[in-house]
Amino acid sequence: MTTTNETRKRLLLKDTRNLALWTGGWVMTMAIANFGPTFLWDHHTGLTITAILVNLGVGAGMILANIRHLKVLDEMQRKVAMDAMGISLGVAVVAGLAYSNLDITNIISYDAEISHLVILIGLTYLASTIMGNLRYK
Repeated sequence: MTTTNETRKRLLLKDTRNLALWTGGWVMTMAIANFGPTFLWDHHTGLTITAILVNLGVGAGMILANIRHLKVLDEMQRKVAMDAMGISLGVAVVAGLAYSNLDITNIISYDAEISHLVILIGLTYLASTIMGNLRYK
């Protein structure tokens, strides 16, 4: 007979795999939407719009998988994740708008790219999650 703890671990593992699959699918459809017009279908507008819509749909699935994943976490794990998300959101807004202002005022000689902000958000989330887990060990 399985204990509640073993059942919880099994559910968390299943849910984590589900989130990983949705995230991987989103990354794959993002790559197709970005590189497909150049390398696969010679900038065919209909195919490009379809790829972007598929990416949006898979992205919505990833968001729902993330919500389900948060519901499976215990209180401490949920607090670490939510704190990391809050910090990442704050950094994204503050740094993103400052970065945009640097571009708008021509202080930087290149265009501000969203990919730079996405990398900053990812690194901030990763660092915040690691620090949160270390704090509660």
